[in-house]
Amino acid sequence: MRVFYPQSIVACLLVAAFTGCSIERVAMNRLADSLANTGTVFAADNDPELVRDAAPFSLKLMETVLESTPDHDGLLLALASGFTQYGYAFVQQDAERVELQDFEGAEAMKARAAKLYRRARDYGLRALDARHAGWSQQVRQSPVAAAKRCEKADVPALYWTSAAWGALISLSKDKPEVVADLPQVAALADRALALDADYGQGALHSFMITFTLARADLSSDPKAIAKKHFDRAVELSGGQNASPFIDWVEAVSVQEQNADEFSRLLNQALAIDLNARPEWTLANTVLQRRARWLLKRKDDLILPPLPPLE
Repeated sequence: MRVFYPQSIVACLLVAAFTGCSIERVAMNRLADSLANTGTVFAADNDPELVRDAAPFSLKLMETVLESTPDHDGLLLALASGFTQYGYAFVQQDAERVELQDFEGAEAMKARAAKLYRRARDYGLRALDARHAGWSQQVRQSPVAAAKRCEKADVPALYWTSAAWGALISLSKDKPEVVADLPQVAALADRALALDADYGQGALHSFMITFTLARADLSSDPKAIAKKHFDRAVELSGGQNASPFIDWVEAVSVQEQNADEFSRLLNQALAIDLNARPEWTLANTVLQRRARWLLKRKDDLILPPLPPLE
């Protein structure tokens, strides 16, 4: 994959080769700024295979530049979001598709996805540490107190850190020491909601559909709360993001064996126009593939009704 940088960045890099470290530092910061924005280019792409092949190079390049700019906020956030999305779209989903035919291979892919989520979480924690000294240590000891230190500008880092951490926990249910971090994820997600509930045009609410049903600290009706998050996610996205439909189906419809809801919501996801919101083209393309896969597995996921008792 060839990477094209703006002329100003190339010129700055050339000057840095012949002058002092201060100019090199400026050049690296400008390169980091440019790399941190590559996610928007990927997001509008309609070819997941192309992104699958290109993303690892992009992520490794960002990690290389980060060594010279270790506290670059945009780069840390881009790595947290990039590794989370790559792990889910191109590793975890592949594992789930081959699980019935190749259990050992699927387990290896899930282990890899967990490593990617851990990597993403750690970059998110570094981003929050750069903003608030000692934050990652505090969040492990007093998660609610640490979360209260965050402000609205921290919401993207809170979101991607909690998303990566939650995904890691979901793939580590046989590791009590990882599952024990659930209160940390709850503190981050709750603080993000309190600061900017509409972040990402429903992204936070979509995340909370699944997380609400996974957390163990709610005294009220988890399904009712999850339904409010679902409705708000659909409203904020104008029904043009497939994520809440898929999330609800997998978290609720399958669990309740609701065949009609299962098919209806997945078909709603498939009816979304991929060109309607270019910033969601890649995500919707990946999620529509998942919707088709789920529909093909309907007979495995939704059991037929029991015959009436005589």
